[in-house]
Parts: sequence; structure tokens; C-alpha cells
Amino acid sequence: MAAAGGAVAIRNLLSRTSSQMSSYHTTLFRCFAAKASPVRPLAEAAFAGAVEDAEVPSEGISRPLTEILRELGKKVPDSIIKARVIDGQTIKYIPWHIVNRILNLHAPEWSGELRNIVYSADGKSVTVIYRVTLHGTDAEIYRESSGTASMDDTDYGDPVQKAESMAFRRACARLGLGLHLYHEDL
Repeated sequence: MAAAGGAVAIRNLLSRTSSQMSSYHTTLFRCFAAKASPVRPLAEAAFAGAVEDAEVPSEGISRPLTEILRELGKKVPDSIIKARVIDGQTIKYIPWHIVNRILNLHAPEWSGELRNIVYSADGKSVTVIYRVTLHGTDAEIYRESSGTASMDDTDYGDPVQKAESMAFRRACARLGLGLHLYHEDL
């Protein structure tokens, strides 16, 4: 009986229109943001009957890189932008989990990689290097960025997590996602 419920959920997910898929507030469930595996025998066996009759949408799953970059370059809604005051200055940002969902929506075959963690010689800060790779039907592109956090600053999680989140968001900004936040005051 549980397999039948899973089959219905898969059919409902696969039957969504592209306009429903492009909503920022979608309840679309995606596991990790790793590049799709070419063969998944267990998943195929478990849901073979569920997806046989369902039409699998191709739009949004594999698209040319230019389309993906165009979508990521659009201004994000103000409702998802957060602000934090640091040293008397207000910093606007998009939380990492929202950035992750936007990538899952517009570039589902993206991948991310923590490239390096470097602690300062004096032990007062940590820097993380993060790479985000987009996989289009015609090309792949990646951008790397860094994030640094003070070892004393534990207001928003541990310093390594904070630096990784910062590096991830900055790498995504280099691909266009949330880039407008860096220059909207100009």
C-alpha cells in the first residue's frame, strides 16, 4: 500500500506544468543537489509502474546553459531577502537554503563542492572555498568563491558553517543568483 501512495506522489510531481515548477514558493521536493545519476536500479524497480504511464516533463530538467543562467540572473522576490546588521551596517542576503532551492528549481543538475578549509595562522578566522557547477545540455560552467568567519563569532552557527554558507552564496552570485543585492544601491 505504501508503494501505491509513492506512485501517486511521483505521478503528481511529474504532471506539474512548467509554470507550477517555476514558482519560488513551490513545495517541490528534491533530495540533494548532486548531478543526476545515469542509472538508479533500486529507484527504477520501486517506481517502474508509477512512471510508466506518466509523461516525464523535459523542460527544466535538462536545458541549455544560457536558459539556466537567464533564470538565475532574474531578481529574486523581496520576501525571501533577509537583512542582518553587522558593525552598524545593514547587509542584505538570501539564506543559503533558499539559494539551494532556487538552484534545485532552475538548475536541477547543479553540483556543489567544498574545495578547501583554511584556518588563519593566528587561529582567529576560518576561510572556506566553495565551487558551484551548473550542468546544461550544451555546456558546464563553474564558479568558486570564498567566505571567511571569525572563530569568535558564533551568533549564526559555528564559524565553518558560516564561512561555507557565505562562500556558497557568493559562488551562486557569480552565476547571477542574487547578484542584484551587491549593486542595488549604485
